[in-house]
Amino acid sequence: MTDGLSFRPARAAEIGRVREIEQISATRFVGTSRAAIADDEPTDVDTLARRIAEGGLLVAAADEIPVAFVMFRELEGCAYVEQIDVLPSHARRAIGAALLDTVTAVARSRGWAALTLSTFKDVPFNAPYYRRLGFVEVEALTPGMAAIRVEHEARGLDESSRVFMRREI
Repeated sequence: MTDGLSFRPARAAEIGRVREIEQISATRFVGTSRAAIADDEPTDVDTLARRIAEGGLLVAAADEIPVAFVMFRELEGCAYVEQIDVLPSHARRAIGAALLDTVTAVARSRGWAALTLSTFKDVPFNAPYYRRLGFVEVEALTPGMAAIRVEHEARGLDESSRVFMRREI
C-alpha cells in the first residue's frame, strides 16, 4: 500500500510542506472530543529545522513531494516520536506504520532501545492505533516522560486524557 512512496530524511526546503501536512492532518480531530486541535498552530520552523539537522524528521514522499512525516528525538536512549501526520488523501495505506518502521531502523542504528510516544487515550486513530502496531502503555513515567507531560500541560493539553506508550526494538 506504500508502493510508489519513498521514505527519506526531510529537507530544509520542505519545512513549509511539513507544516502544511500537520495543519491539514489536524482536521481529522474535527468531530472528536479533541476538535480544538484542528485550530492549533503547526510545529514552529525552528524546531523543524533542528530536527532536520539532527536526523529526526523523516517524510514519506510521492513523486518527491512529502505526503506524510514523522518527527522524533532521542529521549532516555529511545526514539521519542513527537509528531506523525499523514495527509487525509493518503490515509489508510499503512504510511504511518511504515514511517514508524523507518524510525525503528534509525533508532536501531543509533543503539536506541525502543520507540516511545504520548497520545490521546480516547481517539480511535491514536492509542488504539498504536496498540495495533505493538505499542504498550507505560505504567510509570520516566523522568523524561514526566518532563514532556509538564511541557504538554504548559501548552494546554489535557494530560489526564493522554497516555505514554512504548514499543521495544
